[in-house]
Amino acid sequence: MYRKSLIMHALIVVSHPDPQSLTSSVARTLADSIERSGHSAEIADLAAEEFDPRFGKADLTAHLRQSPPPADVLAEHRRLERADALVLVYPVYWWSMPGLMKGWIDRVFSNGWAYEEGDESRLIKKLGHLPVHLIALPGASERTYLRRGYRDAMTTQIDHGIFDYCGAPVIRHDFLFGIVEDGGPDPLDTVRAIGTGLFDHRAGLAPRLPATNVEVAPTG
Repeated sequence: MYRKSLIMHALIVVSHPDPQSLTSSVARTLADSIERSGHSAEIADLAAEEFDPRFGKADLTAHLRQSPPPADVLAEHRRLERADALVLVYPVYWWSMPGLMKGWIDRVFSNGWAYEEGDESRLIKKLGHLPVHLIALPGASERTYLRRGYRDAMTTQIDHGIFDYCGAPVIRHDFLFGIVEDGGPDPLDTVRAIGTGLFDHRAGLAPRLPATNVEVAPTG
């Protein structure tokens, strides 16, 4: 049974080539706030770790269940299996996540591990135990996202198209919108609040929390 004193572990996956970027700062701030709340966190910096996002022949044979997944994919499986929550922190590129992060999902969320295509096209979702949180750093205003339907499109693609397909519940998907105005909220304060309350839902996987919309500089 869930106890508030139980130490939980979060895997924070971040994709940005610049370790000094706002995206990387958000990941570090999130990890720090999680640890300050009494839990543990690990940052998987895909660029710094030089993760190979290319879905190659070895990945294809693993997808067809003709061979085990490649060693680097198995290592990511082990890392995810140690986690009580997955957090993706990413800049929005062309109204989606960066290719490096998408390639990580393509390879790591593999058939037989994240989901299983059973007999008669029956889908078995295997990640119901892994709650997901997403923090997107867009370079356009919330008004633009709403007018063009970008937010709904991203939610459909990522929350439903990827994670729901595997059964992983998306607890919240935060978009940090726009440009900081004088006297506006500090986006890192919002990130700290997200980190502090990251595991509040664990008492039975509570319903999805409302996303927090904060305007931040579009620096990626």
